[in-house]
Amino acid sequence: MSKTLIRGAKVLGGEPQDVLIDGETIIQVGAGLSAEGAEVVEAAGKVLLPGLVDLHTHLREPGREDSETVLTGTRAAASGGYTAVFAMANTFPVADTAGVVEQVWRLGKEHGYCDVRPIGAVTVGLEGRKLAELGAMHESAAGVTVFSDDGKCVHDAVIMRRALEYVKAFDGVVAQHAQEPRLTEGAQMNEGVVSAELGLGGWPAVAEESVIARDVLLADHVGSRVHICHLSTAGSVEIVRWAKSRGIRVTAEVTPHHLLLTDELVRSYNPVYKVNPPLRTERDVLALREALADGTIDIVATDHAPHPHEDKDCEWAAAAMGMVGLETALSVVQETMVDTGLLDWAGVADRMSHAPARIGRAEGHGRPVSAGEPANLTLVDTAYRGPVDPAGFASRSRNTPYEGRELPGRVTHTWLRGKATLVDGKLT
Repeated sequence: MSKTLIRGAKVLGGEPQDVLIDGETIIQVGAGLSAEGAEVVEAAGKVLLPGLVDLHTHLREPGREDSETVLTGTRAAASGGYTAVFAMANTFPVADTAGVVEQVWRLGKEHGYCDVRPIGAVTVGLEGRKLAELGAMHESAAGVTVFSDDGKCVHDAVIMRRALEYVKAFDGVVAQHAQEPRLTEGAQMNEGVVSAELGLGGWPAVAEESVIARDVLLADHVGSRVHICHLSTAGSVEIVRWAKSRGIRVTAEVTPHHLLLTDELVRSYNPVYKVNPPLRTERDVLALREALADGTIDIVATDHAPHPHEDKDCEWAAAAMGMVGLETALSVVQETMVDTGLLDWAGVADRMSHAPARIGRAEGHGRPVSAGEPANLTLVDTAYRGPVDPAGFASRSRNTPYEGRELPGRVTHTWLRGKATLVDGKLT
C-alpha cells in the first residue's frame, strides 16, 4: 500500500497537524511532515477524527435484502465516516447461532467498506423464552461480545439475569431494548399532549424507564455489564445517572434523531417520523443532550433502520418503525452538540469512536490519532452546510427524517486501515 500524507488537518479539532500513513498504520503526526511519493490530501480547516464506530446498526442481511445488504449498509457507513459497525441480530433467520453470525461476519469481510461485528441474539428467535447459543457465538469466528434482542425487549427478568450471568464469563455485554411490552400494546407515538390531541395510542416513558431500573439492579446483583439501547427519556437519564453513581456497570446510547427531533413532528402524520422508541418531548431532548455532554450517556449510536419505500409510504398505523442514520449521524451531532457548545470535537471522538469501540471490545478501532495506531480515520469539512438529499445516499433505503433539512458538516474522506473508502465525498 502507498503512503498517504494528510496535510494541515485539525486533529480532534485542535491545532493543524500533518498525519502520515504508511500501509495500515499511522507512522507520524506533527507539523511540516513530508514523504516522497505519498498521496497528499490537503485538509486545511477540516477536522480529523478516529474512524467512527456504530454499536447499533441494522444491515438486514440475511432475509431483508430489499431494505439493505451488508454491502450497501457498509457503503453507507463509510460515507458517514464509520470504520466499524455492530450489526443487530433481528435478521431472517435471526442471528441466534454461530452459523448465522459467521455468515454476517464473512459478508463484512468480503465487502470491506468497514468492519462488521455481528451482535448475537439473547434468546432463540428473539422470542424471549430460551437463551440463544451465547457461548457458541462468542467462540465462533465472529467473536461475538455484544448480545441483544433489539426490536424486542428481554422482558422476562429470569432470562435477563441468566443472560447477564452467562456473558460475564467472557466479558460480554447484554444490550437491552428497554420496552415493557404490556405498557406499549397498540402504541403509535410518545404518550403525552400530542398523542392525546391526535388520538394515537400513547407510548409512556415509564415503559422504558421501568425496564432500565430493573436491569441496572440485575446487573448490579450479577456483577455484569448491561448496555441500554436508544435511551430516550429524561427519566431514563436519571436512572442511569443514579446507577453509575452506585458503581453499577451500565452504559447507554442515544440516537442522533432523539437528540434533535420531537413528537411535535408527528402532527404531520408523516410515517418517516415513526420510530422505536418514539420521538419524545423537547424536555427529553434537552435532557439527553446534557446527559451525553456530562457522560451519563456514553455514546451516540445510529439505530440505522432501513425500510423499503412501500413500508413507509403508507398510513401511519401501518408504517414500519425506524429511520436510516449512518450518513447523517455526524452532522446531527455537530448541530446538536458541537455547534451548541455542549461538546468539542475531542468529545465527539469519545462518544462516537473511543467509547463504542470500548463497550463492544472492537480491537483496532476507537484508537488515538497518533503514531503506531491503526489508520482508521475520518476527515470532516465542518464548515459545510447544506440540505440533506436522500437520492445521493449509499444506503438502499431512503427513510430519513432530514430530507431537505439543512445540516452542518460533511465527511470528505474515510480510511479503513490506511485504505481510502471515501475520497472527496465519493466512495472508492
